[in-house]
Amino acid sequence: MNRDYQTITKQIAGVLEGEPDLIANLSNTAAILKTLPGFFWVGFYLVKNDQLVLGPFQGPVACTRINFGKGVCGTAWSEKQSQLVPDVDQFPGHIACNPISKSEVVIPVFGKGNDVEMVLDVDSDRLNDFDENDVKALENIVAILSKHLNAVDE
Repeated sequence: MNRDYQTITKQIAGVLEGEPDLIANLSNTAAILKTLPGFFWVGFYLVKNDQLVLGPFQGPVACTRINFGKGVCGTAWSEKQSQLVPDVDQFPGHIACNPISKSEVVIPVFGKGNDVEMVLDVDSDRLNDFDENDVKALENIVAILSKHLNAVDE
């Protein structure tokens, strides 16, 4: 699917500019991303006490906690790399937070020292709805977000 990431990326960079609050920034980023076609669920899971804990999101109710290495989100965290899943039912150990979710992309968000501080999780209600273009565009957005968050920490 062709999605207008250029406009969305500029919009996200604009709302991040000058705003130091993490929750506000993650909330606005999720809200902007949710406007893209096919994005059924968009949200962040934050690393807290050796688990991923649900953060700001847009969409239906979601899993609250995910363990390290479990499901698509936990795998992105443990492997420190993006996960592109065309069919969530084919992903070993997939956590079915919502049965409507059919495909998924998860992007790790890095803090200082190359540690994963959170993950961006995007779900679609259609099979094979994401491709490498989506992964690259979302990685770019996460890089902007990460750079902004690290600059705010200084």
